Amino acid sequence: MCNDHDHKKTLSRRDALRGGLTAAAAVGGAAVAGVAHAKAQDKVKDPYAPPAKSVLPPSDMKLDLSRAALVVTDPQNDFLSPDGVTWGVVGESVTRNNTVNNIERLFKAAKAADITVAVSPHYYYPTDHGWKFEGALEKLMHNIGMFDRKGALNVDGFEGSGADWLDVYKPYINDGKTIVTSPHKVYGNDTNDLSLQLRKQGVDQVILAGMSANLCTESHMRELIEQGFEVAVVSDGTAAAVIPDGDGYLAALTNFRFIANAVWTTDEAVKLLQA
Repeated sequence: MCNDHDHKKTLSRRDALRGGLTAAAAVGGAAVAGVAHAKAQDKVKDPYAPPAKSVLPPSDMKLDLSRAALVVTDPQNDFLSPDGVTWGVVGESVTRNNTVNNIERLFKAAKAADITVAVSPHYYYPTDHGWKFEGALEKLMHNIGMFDRKGALNVDGFEGSGADWLDVYKPYINDGKTIVTSPHKVYGNDTNDLSLQLRKQGVDQVILAGMSANLCTESHMRELIEQGFEVAVVSDGTAAAVIPDGDGYLAALTNFRFIANAVWTTDEAVKLLQA
């Protein structure tokens, strides 16, 4: 086990994956089997499709570009690259939703509309590995070295690492205008400065996308709403793990529909940004 003191304190990402901590064989194989089962079910009914007869009140959110921002959670290699440490469990969902391309479309449309754009990244520094307790996914992220950096003021080895931005997003994020917040440390932005940064820009409406749907993206949605922001989640601008323990994307969709001020597709969000 990874917590055995006889083992090395620092596991390589590939060793962790092979050791069964994520998707290597057991979880990965089960995830693929689960996806195959989901595809078979899709022939009868798409489990992710909006309900034919919703009983929830329809959204009345109207986007005002003068006070809106695009917020993207964790647009990083470890989630969105086939080389990332979680691809074995999130890859099918990312591919199905066309998430990588949809997030780029949102970046491009937001930049063209000249609205505030903010990225809320997830980083772990060496001291974070000294935490005395974690939840299940926190343990997993620490064990596989997810989002690891050598220090808050140290970018050695950052370029191209799992913590780095996906290459296709770098022109949008590194343009000198995009807000890169301090890192969130578990899932939500209550541990970083996102709300402050948005308030300082006069923003109270948020278009929310990024990874991972039922973890950081959902937690950001909840915290922003608690802070008084109006939030529209982009349903195909995110994705999540599908494992034997549950379908993270389906769980998130349910909560997006219950809690968010609006749930839009990328097509809908881009159209509104171009209005």
